[in-house]
Amino acid sequence: MREVWSKVFNKKVVLLTLIISVLTWMTYLHVGVAQGPEGHGVTEAQTAAHQGLGPASKDYGLKGKLGKLIAQTPICTEEGQKGCVNPHAPRGYLGIPGAPKPNFIVGLLWAIWVGWIFSTVGAFGGIMAGVGHITIFGLADYAKSFKKTNPALNKFLTDTIRVSNMFLVGISALVSTINYWRMKRIVAPLAIAMAIGAVGGAVGIAELTAGKISLKAYIGYFGLAVFAVAGFMWYGTTEAARAKRKAAREAAKRFEEAAKKGGGGEEGVKIVRFSLTECVFTFYGVEFKFSPLLAALGGFGIAIIAVFLGIGGGFLLVPFMTDIVKLPMFIVAGTSAFIVLVKMIVGIFTYIVLKGVTVWWPFIGTELIGIFIGSMIGPRPRSTSLISG
Repeated sequence: MREVWSKVFNKKVVLLTLIISVLTWMTYLHVGVAQGPEGHGVTEAQTAAHQGLGPASKDYGLKGKLGKLIAQTPICTEEGQKGCVNPHAPRGYLGIPGAPKPNFIVGLLWAIWVGWIFSTVGAFGGIMAGVGHITIFGLADYAKSFKKTNPALNKFLTDTIRVSNMFLVGISALVSTINYWRMKRIVAPLAIAMAIGAVGGAVGIAELTAGKISLKAYIGYFGLAVFAVAGFMWYGTTEAARAKRKAAREAAKRFEEAAKKGGGGEEGVKIVRFSLTECVFTFYGVEFKFSPLLAALGGFGIAIIAVFLGIGGGFLLVPFMTDIVKLPMFIVAGTSAFIVLVKMIVGIFTYIVLKGVTVWWPFIGTELIGIFIGSMIGPRPRSTSLISG
């Protein structure tokens, strides 16, 4: 049975599935933007609807920055039902009356998928979390409706989506880090060097962009990131990319042989020597080396992109470690998870504590349960055929 599952869930099948998801996602983005308030042919109708809205009223018991923004938002009337608050409707996202209320069961199942994919390859979790929050649960359309009636609320809701993505990826990264650490599949000096650089990038980009990015701009940048993911993953399957990873393939081969014999972990990552300019370590007897200073610089740049998009950045971390540092995937996934964990902690702290962004805890709490389940499944031995380099 294990061989059957290994054949079904091989890397090319997963890659094809992800690329199809990418194409589906981009199709949605194109249609959504074309039909949104900023699309052609709908401006006059939407403007007329906005003119029929009632004046702003109160915060409906909502606290903090969200309450102040809601108190500045028009009330819905019979003539205007978009870009407004309906005080008579049931409370939905963030407790806002009339906001969409995502299905918690779908959220749980989607989170299991996100946790599994991130913990397996050390990437793509933030992208999938974003697809869920933006597309499946309808939060993008809701945020977009406030573009003209309350642009500040539009940007605030965009920030809540970014932080929600980071919560999911952060918990998955925490669980994955613990599991991979026990298996001795994390290169700690590399992870720490990149995490140090990532802290600077995460704080800086959150300070510069919180409350300033519209949903339209966010979706545009998010779409570019998705295309980049597909490109990186496709390149990783080519012979040119595989030819550069001879040492990684040899280490992966030894790891797989040890795993088949019931071993694993005894010959994990072992540090040989360390300095600021060079770190040398072995994995199953195969030697690797990297520059900690270059790693810190790489972590800084990757964190800027990742925290801006509200994703983990694994789609950049993994190619950096496989194609530049030339490490085997068996230790890349765990090392990536450690770095992502640090970035997500810093990013979430900056957005929530320093910028007043909030998340909808009932829904996020449900998703975190799913993330935990998926993340516990990912690093199991049967997934090794999927991530071998």
